[in-house]
Amino acid sequence: MSSTCQRYRTVAFDSVVALSRSKAIGYDANADESRYLLDPGRRPAYERSFLDKSQQLYGIAGAGLATYDRRLDETWGTYRKANGDKQFTGEYRRELDNITFVGERDAAEKTVAAYAVYQRDDRTFRRLVTEGKTQEATVFCVGWAPDTSNAHFGEWMKALDRVTAINQRHFDRAVNEGRGALTTLAPAAGAAMLLVAGLTALGLRPRLAEFG
Repeated sequence: MSSTCQRYRTVAFDSVVALSRSKAIGYDANADESRYLLDPGRRPAYERSFLDKSQQLYGIAGAGLATYDRRLDETWGTYRKANGDKQFTGEYRRELDNITFVGERDAAEKTVAAYAVYQRDDRTFRRLVTEGKTQEATVFCVGWAPDTSNAHFGEWMKALDRVTAINQRHFDRAVNEGRGALTTLAPAAGAAMLLVAGLTALGLRPRLAEFG
């Protein structure tokens, strides 16, 4: 297997892992919003859980829910100007530090942009709850009408699926090329082993004759 094939398999796998993990975390964070709405007695716990998952996705040191979306916009704006900026961490940082394939950066950046919209929606949702507008908050949180939180969540997940698919295709291709190389090399390797065994036997025959 070529070194390029091995490298593509490794970097694609690393991105697929980070992006798949971020999808699972994203769905869990979205569920925390619903739990927050349905279980008023445990709202502080669900709020902390949502923030913790947000930090796993796009980590911002010292940010709480009151400042997270503002800090996200600031750090993301800085990153877009200079991709080497290190003001955030998390699964999306891992992906952005691992950009390799054509179209991957654009797809990854659109994913983070969609995530930022969803985060702003979360603040709107919590504000409505705090203001006692429970019905409005419910419709905004769990409905699928355009420009609601769930609709934007769906757009975020679609963007995430697109960047994952880019890496998955390259990973699958590298694996298949590796299998092809092994299939091609296996007969040659087998023939070489038989040749070595035959030559070894011929070389040993005179020595064996001495003990005949």
